[in-house]
Amino acid sequence: MVAVDMNLCPIWSPLLGFAGAATALIMSCAGSAYGTGKAALGISTVGVAKPEIVMKNIIPVVMAGVLGIYGLIIAVIISSGIIAPNAGAPNQYSLYTAFAQFAAGITCGLSGVSAGVAIGIAGDAGVRATAQQPKMYVGMVLILIFAEALGLYGLIIGLILSSAESTECLKAAPAVAA
Repeated sequence: MVAVDMNLCPIWSPLLGFAGAATALIMSCAGSAYGTGKAALGISTVGVAKPEIVMKNIIPVVMAGVLGIYGLIIAVIISSGIIAPNAGAPNQYSLYTAFAQFAAGITCGLSGVSAGVAIGIAGDAGVRATAQQPKMYVGMVLILIFAEALGLYGLIIGLILSSAESTECLKAAPAVAA
């Protein structure tokens, strides 16, 4: 005979997994949008005076766009690991797994926002500095790489967290004394 411990596998535990997936995607895309918009503002401002350097300085926009992809990757991994409850069968998606996947989404999402803000600000200032002094281009790219690394760290930790799972939903029922 098998008993279900409802404290380990409540019926609402998939909610946490889906919240993690949504958080990863929404926050990473918000960071990506901010970084893209802020860097594009600098590119547009500089492009009026020096249109020949616009394509060269598009790197901050591309790097900010990658942050949304990080969130998409984590969201797909999390959502593919969520087990739907079956009618009449015990829930197989543990609370431990749900919290791990929620933490993965939060980690990737907040890292994406942080990286987006850093890329946007550094990209805007870097593009404007490159327009005045072309030797600043390499420095701008290096700063942008370090800003992008913040999002990559979140992706890596999110992957590690999303792989944590527990299968302790089903436990042997205690013997009933007769």
